[in-house]
Amino acid sequence: MPSVMSNTRWYRGMAAPLWLLVLLMLGVPATAAPMCYADVRLAYAALNAQHTEQHTVAASKSININRASEAELTTLQGIGSSKARAIILYREMFGGFAVPEDITNVKGIGEATFRKNQARIRVTD
Repeated sequence: MPSVMSNTRWYRGMAAPLWLLVLLMLGVPATAAPMCYADVRLAYAALNAQHTEQHTVAASKSININRASEAELTTLQGIGSSKARAIILYREMFGGFAVPEDITNVKGIGEATFRKNQARIRVTD
């Protein structure tokens, strides 16, 4: 009868191939695994570059303020979580925004915030 230790070693030896098989069955690409870096500074630089790229892509997308989620609204300049929730509350209470300028009717959002985001704000799909 095999001991517990030999079963444990067998399981540990099989864990990586089993996970790989599961990932392949789920259709997850092999490139989904995080990269390993020998130096923590290189890892930080890579993560920082990735974050900057994601932020640039998000900052270039236009946002329908009548349908956007809180997360999407927070990509606008000067709009944090509380102002995003205020925008959502306003559109639920008053039936949405007719024109992009109506966003200034939300408490805490003024002309300066609107001007910074004017190119990205829309009210129709």
